[in-house]
Amino acid sequence: MTEASPASAAGRGTILVLNGPNLNLLGTREPEKYGTATLADVEQLAKDAGAAHGLDVECFQSNHEGALVDAIHAARGKAVGIVLNAGAYTHTSVAIRDAISAVALPTVEVHITNVHAREQFRHHSYLSDISKAVIAGAGILGYRFAVEYLAGLHAAKD
Repeated sequence: MTEASPASAAGRGTILVLNGPNLNLLGTREPEKYGTATLADVEQLAKDAGAAHGLDVECFQSNHEGALVDAIHAARGKAVGIVLNAGAYTHTSVAIRDAISAVALPTVEVHITNVHAREQFRHHSYLSDISKAVIAGAGILGYRFAVEYLAGLHAAKD
């Protein structure tokens, strides 16, 4: 994870965008399902959306469950919310669910594809019921929508 910028250190606010396994392959992985945008494109889209609302966006991707849990823990007390595309861990990880619950940050679950129109095993999420919102099937625009939603929640707190 990148260091907090001086703006976020001064209280500007940071949203953490987390991407799980195989999302580092965006742009080349099954483009008929996931499109041709790369992870760098997704991260820039999220950063631009955050900047439009006066928020910093930090991005992190890992294929390792424990690294994602560590990133969630590190966000505690630093971030105003989390955008989480846990990839396949959405359907398997109690550890990521417990980490999200433990840090008590508003979280938006994001999926590039409509997981409900895919294989049956993708229809269950360990994260949906503890997330403030779930966005599925909007392509990479789901990240922008998630950042904007969290920005609205943050503004309402002020």
